Amino acid sequence: MTSGASSVSDSPFPKTWEAQWNWRGQPVSYVICRAGEKRPAPGDFIRREAGDRPAAVLIHGFGACKEHWRHNLAALAVHHDVYAIDLLGFGASGKPRSRLVGESAEDGDCVYGLELWAEQVSAFITEVVRTPTTLVGNSIGGVVALRCAALMEQEGRPARQVLLVDCAQRALDDKLLADQPPLSRYSRSLLKALVRQRWLTQWLFRQLSQARVIRKVLKRAYPSGANVDDQLVSLLLGPTQKTGADEAFRGFINLFDDHLAPDLLAALTTPVRMVWGEADPWEPVSEARRWQQFACVKALHVLRGLGHCPHDEAPELVNPILLRALSQDVTGTGLSC
Repeated sequence: MTSGASSVSDSPFPKTWEAQWNWRGQPVSYVICRAGEKRPAPGDFIRREAGDRPAAVLIHGFGACKEHWRHNLAALAVHHDVYAIDLLGFGASGKPRSRLVGESAEDGDCVYGLELWAEQVSAFITEVVRTPTTLVGNSIGGVVALRCAALMEQEGRPARQVLLVDCAQRALDDKLLADQPPLSRYSRSLLKALVRQRWLTQWLFRQLSQARVIRKVLKRAYPSGANVDDQLVSLLLGPTQKTGADEAFRGFINLFDDHLAPDLLAALTTPVRMVWGEADPWEPVSEARRWQQFACVKALHVLRGLGHCPHDEAPELVNPILLRALSQDVTGTGLSC
């Protein structure tokens, strides 16, 4: 296997967009497309004065990477500097050993979870972006964005807004266990004991990190089949072959008690706007409609026939929606739905 810090092969982005930042002793890979520029010169992210342009930070979902924004990064860089970041454990970022609750700490390990990733994105905005920022998250990246927005509010430097693209609902969390079928409730203790076993999670990861399996999952996630191409399969497969890639998987499937989007939405004052594929097989739009009760939620735009990753499945539809949200006054009523 290759090093976790190496770049993903066959990247859809120019080399000049690629950069790296160190956080808590780990390399974090990201790309930046600057406003109005097709190909930023190396080092521009260092020379830029803080606060001269607004920014957007794109946060991928579980098992994905910054390259999942391949059809969005440049399109959104009209008035904003647009960043896409690899969360720790994914893409070309570092992949430290996982530590679960109750396990002894070892040098260089970490507790994977929404808090870790939210802290990573928050620190990235403080240390690298250094300008008013909109957070854009798909799937579990949406929950990361919401938690990051909460941290930024607590620190007195709120995000401009949060844009959710089919945000993860985390229906298997212990806090929602009462809503699960009886078999799921009664077998929860056994499930928890099993997925703590590293030998089992490594075996499961090997079964899942195969091109044919990834393509099958993508075809379900993208109901129209659009943009499920060899490049996408390669971009998602590549990071799974790196040393330590199974550790983030182990950490993630042990997240039985972590942040839930409704709890975060209930406490946020930062404006939130949502884009949702109506045919999402995992995150039903009916739940997203319930989230409209929260004061911070300004709009929900539902896209007929699209699935869990509409930003990649139909970027020609999603990019104009995101651009409209980025360009408007964040105190406005939001998208026309």
